[in-house]
Amino acid sequence: MAASGNRLAEEILVTRYNRLVRSCARPFFLAGGDSEDLIQEGMVGLIKAAREYDADKEASFRTFAEVCIRNRLYSVLRAAARDKHAPLNQSVPLDTPFFERDSYTSGTSDLAQCNPEDFLIDREHTAALLSGVRKKLSEFEAKILGYYLDGLSCREIAETVGKSPKSVDNAVQRIRKKVARHLLSGEFSNS
Repeated sequence: MAASGNRLAEEILVTRYNRLVRSCARPFFLAGGDSEDLIQEGMVGLIKAAREYDADKEASFRTFAEVCIRNRLYSVLRAAARDKHAPLNQSVPLDTPFFERDSYTSGTSDLAQCNPEDFLIDREHTAALLSGVRKKLSEFEAKILGYYLDGLSCREIAETVGKSPKSVDNAVQRIRKKVARHLLSGEFSNS
């Protein structure tokens, strides 16, 4: 019935084989993810098994489902190992709300709903990060970062410092790389 698209049958199979999915996912580790991500991917494999199972074949549904679940998990782990999404996952935007003054002062900010203690910790963390990064920047890059964090565009910064927009853009790109390296190194202190 699940193979013919019956949603209730799919839900019953998912409930019945939930433990199988968990046992298949348990031995694996997904970098940048958690066990629930793997279980979710295993559920995708289970749904695929439910939709593609052929009772005329020699394998039982449980055997077929286990093969589909494991194949899905292996596929996800191989994709994660290829670092296909590494540039996206490791990118460091410099225009996050903590770098914008307006997010602190606007009345509709999400920060107004956040715990004051968390806000203070995040602000201290951001200050420590900026302090650590500034030590790795050249004098020109530090000046560019200051203007950039003040909200000036590359063109406006170029006019302010008397350099070409391309020179400023190159400095911003170097800053981004240094921030990313700083984040990946795990150095968050002022040292």
